[in-house]
Amino acid sequence: MMSHEAFVFLSYGATALTLAGLLIGIVLDGRARRRELAELEAQGVRRRSEPAGEAN
Repeated sequence: MMSHEAFVFLSYGATALTLAGLLIGIVLDGRARRRELAELEAQGVRRRSEPAGEAN
């Protein structure tokens, strides 16, 4: 039988690993989206939210 202390430490460890995995996934996805956006802008594709007269 597992002690209460061991259960708590394992629970915190599992939570920390889950949060770390989510954070890594978010960071990697953000980098991929920025890379895709840069490729589209290099092709001349513009954002719909950008006013017609404002080209960067």
